[in-house]
Amino acid sequence: MDSPMCLVKNADGELCVEPEAIDYLMGLKQRVVVVAVVGLYRTGKSYLMNKLAQKKSGFALGATIQSKTKGIWMWCVPHPEKTDHTLVLLDTEGLGDVEKGDSKNDAWIFSLAILLSSTLVYNSQGTINNDAVEKLQYVNELTEMIKVKSSTDDKEEGEGTQFMQFFPNFVWTVRDFTLQLEIDGREITPDQYLENSLQLKKGTSKKINDYNFPRECIRNFFPSRKCFVFPSPTTPDNMQRLDSMDEAELSERFREVADTFCRFIFQESRTKTVIGGHTLTGEMLGHLVTTYVETIAKGNVPCLENAVLAMAKIENQAAVDEGLAVYQEGMEDVKALFPVDINQLSENQLCSEAQARQAFMKRSFKDENGEFLKALAEAIGNHNVNLFKQNKDASEKKCKALLENLSALMDQWVKKGTYTTPGGYELYCNHHDNIVAQYRAEPNKGVRAEEVLEQFLKGKSAESNSILQADKKMTEKEKEIQAEKMKTAELEHEKAAFKEQQAEMERTIENNRIRQEKYLKEKMEKEKKQEQQEFNRTLDRRMQEQKDLLEKGHKEKAELMRQEILEIKKNNQLEREANAQNQKALQELFKQQAEGQSREREMFMRDLNNRSQAPAQVVERLVPQQPCILM
Repeated sequence: MDSPMCLVKNADGELCVEPEAIDYLMGLKQRVVVVAVVGLYRTGKSYLMNKLAQKKSGFALGATIQSKTKGIWMWCVPHPEKTDHTLVLLDTEGLGDVEKGDSKNDAWIFSLAILLSSTLVYNSQGTINNDAVEKLQYVNELTEMIKVKSSTDDKEEGEGTQFMQFFPNFVWTVRDFTLQLEIDGREITPDQYLENSLQLKKGTSKKINDYNFPRECIRNFFPSRKCFVFPSPTTPDNMQRLDSMDEAELSERFREVADTFCRFIFQESRTKTVIGGHTLTGEMLGHLVTTYVETIAKGNVPCLENAVLAMAKIENQAAVDEGLAVYQEGMEDVKALFPVDINQLSENQLCSEAQARQAFMKRSFKDENGEFLKALAEAIGNHNVNLFKQNKDASEKKCKALLENLSALMDQWVKKGTYTTPGGYELYCNHHDNIVAQYRAEPNKGVRAEEVLEQFLKGKSAESNSILQADKKMTEKEKEIQAEKMKTAELEHEKAAFKEQQAEMERTIENNRIRQEKYLKEKMEKEKKQEQQEFNRTLDRRMQEQKDLLEKGHKEKAELMRQEILEIKKNNQLEREANAQNQKALQELFKQQAEGQSREREMFMRDLNNRSQAPAQVVERLVPQQPCILM
């Protein structure tokens, strides 16, 4: 993207997405790191975004008291340090613009920045004092502006236990900082300066509660915090031409802090994730933006869970389509070889299914009940049916053409009456057996070889019997024996055709079993890993927060934090149990499918045995010795 574009338009207090920007995101398949900047208007937010884009200009800086940025603007650039990642920079409309006069609109802009970003940069001027903290008032309203789960009541939302799991890292940038970083004569770091500014006062009076409340919100919602203090970049007279100034004209200290800030963002800002630890691509971010803004426009409260579920539905269906496309492409090579035997077809299917499964698993997420996983299996199964039919049709066509060619001369002799002379039946049998032998010797006939041969021999049955009855050299007893032999041979061919079908069925059942086991195993491993990473990150943050509170003597707050940690662990255990139940249900479903296929195979074999046993007994009774082969 050569320059920024408007992502969320703010027209007279009404928010709406810009289709062009959404279209751009929809075409972005790379994973994204999203950095949003918020803060009071005219505090230099756009300058920081241009620095992160490694460009001198891009986002409008402005040189007057009017805010230049309206709504939310987006600039997508290649990530400087993460391969195959895009850095998405979001520059938001300045908060507290007197010309706007709508704090509710500011709150929505702030909320969208939080919902969309993996790192939130809060930009302010001067110092981090009580006034600066209180100006971050929108943090206090988050529980009214955003819901995490659709089924969670307001009381639980307000505790912040769930909120902090899904919020971005927090970076406070203080501009035009002129003080010495010292406390009681001891030099401190910018991070210590921030933490000292967020310390809670002891006591329960209204004044102390009012002082502590915004600080508690910041600490609870943003457990990962970082601070940078920027000196003034140049003299006041030069500020209005900041965007046209050469870097060398800026103060050396300002440039050092700006470079450190950029390195931190590039190295520490994580890939954007949603509930469950699932990473987002640009396309998925586009769905998320659309869902959130449309929800706000309808006057509803954005819900992380609902938005993720809506996005997951779209993405999972796309994952099914992508997986199927990968499978179909993988099967093109073997289609060119049709007809092929069942083993070769199955091997290609397993290989293509593995590639399709990988493509699906890479893109899919939050497929709670395996709905889309089963949809992919069904889609591949339907495509397999078509492939099997094409392969069978090709096999049938080839086999029929082969038999027609091999039997052409024999058909001419039948028409000439060559076999209707004394001893003609023996000659007919010799030619008949020779055709079968040549047919069997022909390679690469495909899966219908025995079935087509069976049909061919059945078609010759009346012809063979007619020639047998016309042969005056044979006695009636010999004719009866030869007729039974012919029936036995036909049934042997039929049995071979059934075995061919049985092998196909067994291979299909085994492929299904292997595919289902792999699907389930990979799904379980992927989701378990993502959830554990998210849980560990959340737990580490809260335990560090508890430790800090204890070190600073806030025992009551530390106890509340301990209870929150226990609640987080409890919720994690409940989620793991729910996932285990879903996985168990999937395993049971796959087991039932396998049992159903096994029953079908048993019925198939029982029918085969019933059809093959009786004729053999008849022949053995009539002819104790080994019959001649008419195959």
